[in-house]
This record gives sequence, C-alpha cells and structure tokens, in this order.
Amino acid sequence: MREFFAGVVAVCYLAPILHAQEYYAGVIGALSTLSADGNSVVSSAGSQVSLYRPQNGPALNVFLGRYLGNYISVQGNFIWNANDLTLVSSSTAPASYYSETRDSSQDSFTGDVLVFFRDRRSRLRPYLSAGVGLVHLRSSERQIEFISGAPALPPRVFSANVAALRVPVGIDVRLGRGFCLRYSFSETISANPISKQLSPPGERGLKNFQNLWGLLRTF
Repeated sequence: MREFFAGVVAVCYLAPILHAQEYYAGVIGALSTLSADGNSVVSSAGSQVSLYRPQNGPALNVFLGRYLGNYISVQGNFIWNANDLTLVSSSTAPASYYSETRDSSQDSFTGDVLVFFRDRRSRLRPYLSAGVGLVHLRSSERQIEFISGAPALPPRVFSANVAALRVPVGIDVRLGRGFCLRYSFSETISANPISKQLSPPGERGLKNFQNLWGLLRTF
C-alpha cells in the first residue's frame, strides 16, 4: 500500500514536468577566439623559443534541445569554428628559425545541461550551462613566411580528437510564435593539439571562447 501511495505521489509530482516537455532547435553564430601558447627553454647549450598566435574567426552552433520543466533543459550541439594561426620557433643551437601561417578548424559535438533562472513564461530567461563532448581539430600549412637553418617544422597537415569541457552562459529573449532570440558566451577547454606541434612544445591547454547570436524555435 505504501508503494502504491508513493507511486501516486510521484506521478502527481512528475506529471506537470512531463506535460511541459517540449523540443526546441536553433542556429547561433558569430565569433570564435582561441587562446595562444608558447614556451622557452634556456640552458648552457643554447636557447629555444616557440609560440603560436591565433586570429579571431567565424563560429556556428546548431543545436537541438528538450525542456525538462520550467527551469532545466538538455541540449545536443554541433559546433564549427575556423581560426588562422601563425607558428613561430627560434633556436640558437643549432641556429635556426621559422614562421609559418596555417589554417585550422574545429568540429565539436557536445551535450549540455542548461539551468534557467526564470520560468518559461518570462520574456527574458538568463541561463547557465555545462557540458562535455568531443572536439576534432584539423590544421594545414598555408605558407612558410621565413625559414633559416633546419628547424623542426610541424607536419603540413595534422589533426586530433580530444575530450572537452564546455561552459556557456547566455539569455533567451522570447519573441512570440515559438521563437526566441538567444545570446551565448561559451568557453570550451581541452588538451592542446596545436601546442604539441611547437618546438619546444607549449604547456597550456586550449581554450575556445565564442560569442554567438541567433534564433531558436520550440516545437
């Protein structure tokens, strides 16, 4: 009997949540900024210095989600961004240096949990989110601008798959007829396949900051 009443109470509690479940989908895009990295090694035998400098580039996030009541949703994302890179390395023993420009792109698949600070009837709904996923990074050589001696050059093309933690914050602005304007600022943290190609290798992880605007629609 206790189990029966517990089941009734659970159904009564969950029914509004289950009834409120709705899907949504959207596209947001704008700007991606990658973190830079470098390293230096100095000894009695000589010194080595390396760094890479990224440029801002375009980003696009396509997502599908489901509301779980008034304050929580789960969301799957496909995220693409592209950033130009400049890699530089210099060594005194033996004397050598190079500077090259490269293309790079990232394809990411992540799953997020969003926590909203206002219920679904509100026009303005700020949210905080966190998720994990997989990032595929690919980079190809564009041009070697300067070279002297016999430096250790990175491969003409390299790629890597790395796990990532993604932390977005943002706000949804209800427009009517099921549409919302969404702004999102996110930081994605992962291992750094670019730093591994430097000589000497860099020491920091890769951070991908994205400012994104766009629309979502519930259905």
